[in-house]
Amino acid sequence: MSGRIAISVTVSGISRLFGSDPAGVVEAARVADAAGIDQLALPDHLAIGSRTDRYPYGRFPLPADEPWLEPLTTLAAMAAVTERVRLATGILIAPLRPALLLAKTAATLDVLSRGRLDLGVGVGWQPEEFEGAGVPFASRARRMDDTLRACRALWRDAPASFESETVRFAELRCLPHPVQPGGPPIWFGVAATPRNARRIAELGAGWMPILPEPGALDDGLAVVREAWAAAGRAPGTLGVRLGAPIATGADGRPDLERTLSELPRLAESGVTVAAFPLAAFAGEPGSVSAVLERLGAAAR
Repeated sequence: MSGRIAISVTVSGISRLFGSDPAGVVEAARVADAAGIDQLALPDHLAIGSRTDRYPYGRFPLPADEPWLEPLTTLAAMAAVTERVRLATGILIAPLRPALLLAKTAATLDVLSRGRLDLGVGVGWQPEEFEGAGVPFASRARRMDDTLRACRALWRDAPASFESETVRFAELRCLPHPVQPGGPPIWFGVAATPRNARRIAELGAGWMPILPEPGALDDGLAVVREAWAAAGRAPGTLGVRLGAPIATGADGRPDLERTLSELPRLAESGVTVAAFPLAAFAGEPGSVSAVLERLGAAAR
């Protein structure tokens, strides 16, 4: 992605977008690739519990019975019908995946897509999801760190060895290595606390802000950039992928043109990738292609 602000499209709300045919995501990827969109991103939940009222970022955006496609599997299908669009998770709940499985799956996808994977990660928020997977909820941040460091070792070395509180192995080969040197870029969808900023600076290529209130971007960027500089990372290399603030029209519905008009302001504030939720602008399956083509035109 170049110095201009890039356009990412988040594909969620599968039933609204594709009705009874979730496999429509594959054709949507082909359209997005041809249209010129920079990135497609998929969210992640292995399962949804009944307590969506515990969602910490406001009202949970989808009903509890909404289908969620496994993102890395789906991105592999998308890779088969695309050539240039980058393929991202936004976010993958990294501590729910064993380190060896995540390293192997991500490397495989990076190879099959010829180096187009962006790995967006976070820690999740549902205790029930972790309990169902047999993974401790309380230690999920530490487990994410250990998992990602272990992935880096497996993507770099053959054989690789690693030891931490939650992950350990010795003299293992996890091949093929990813196409992208060092492995897929890792983007963190976390709050801008000093500790998270250090995570981003150590392991990340970018930050996906989770903003508690409007106007919090500047404060969060200051914290992340301070850690970035302290780690010796080059100024100007931090990626920032922000959900584009959705503007509405006179009818109160999301207005794509008004939302797009805010891109210059986002770029000035330090955002490098603007993420558009496809379901917000494509109200029915028949409108998906038109929305993707308009976003692609904005990306060019």
